[in-house]
Amino acid sequence: MQKATFSTPPRRVALFVTCMADMLYPGVGIAATELLERQGVEVVFPLEQTCCGQPAFNAGYRDEARVLARRFLQIFGPLVENGSVQAIVAPSGSCATMTSHFYDVLFEDSNERPLRQLAQRLAAVTFELTEFLVDVLGVTDTRARLEGTVTYHPCCHLLREMGVDKQPRTLLANVEGADIVDLPDATDCCGFGGLFAVKNPGISAAMGRRKADNLAKSGADVVAMCDVSCMTHINGILSREKVNCRAVHIAEILNGQLGSRLHPPEEEAPMTLERPRRWQDAKATNATVDGEKGKK
Repeated sequence: MQKATFSTPPRRVALFVTCMADMLYPGVGIAATELLERQGVEVVFPLEQTCCGQPAFNAGYRDEARVLARRFLQIFGPLVENGSVQAIVAPSGSCATMTSHFYDVLFEDSNERPLRQLAQRLAAVTFELTEFLVDVLGVTDTRARLEGTVTYHPCCHLLREMGVDKQPRTLLANVEGADIVDLPDATDCCGFGGLFAVKNPGISAAMGRRKADNLAKSGADVVAMCDVSCMTHINGILSREKVNCRAVHIAEILNGQLGSRLHPPEEEAPMTLERPRRWQDAKATNATVDGEKGKK
């Protein structure tokens, strides 16, 4: 599939935020939007967007996946076709792969030839976030700053289906203050694989533990990646394995949402209550107040 080329960089794009970012990690969508806006790109966000259909497609439910694919095409198609936007950008390699690679497969054997042709036209202007920043806008430095040790995990769909690897690495290499280290066996799958983790939990967990072990060996404070699904899986494994590292979406780093340093300055931590005040029950509070009154 041939990607579109632009005589001038696009100034207006549609953000396909993906289900998980929308429902669980809105900060990733905000980071993606702000990164684009800082490059002078206007971001359009169709509120009616829903799932791209990848879970159903991966499970073999082609008819159900086609329902969601049609909806995606009905929502984003007119925006591209009438020139309202010049491209579609997604902060996810897996969802960008689904819409730009597998919609063609979904409609290959159906009688909906016009939809297949529309899917092919949209595929040409659909980009993963780092791919769009580097290859389309020519951005290699987002002027982010982060003191700490960072490594990168290339998520499978982004690396193998879309061939995107240099772009996120280039952007991370230009984060001021960051010490970028290699991740051993970086291209090994983390074990998530969407429904693979559900259908093969034992294998998935074993693959995740191997990834956690390699992250521990890297000495990284954070591991950056371009998919929140893999990020969720890896963070769960890291937590259970008690590895002092956390997974973050690359947009959060490039947009400065982790702050300027991963390690706080050497200073005494402020005193804290044994438990937050909001968890104190009314009876305990009243008893304390009554006790104080009795003393008086």
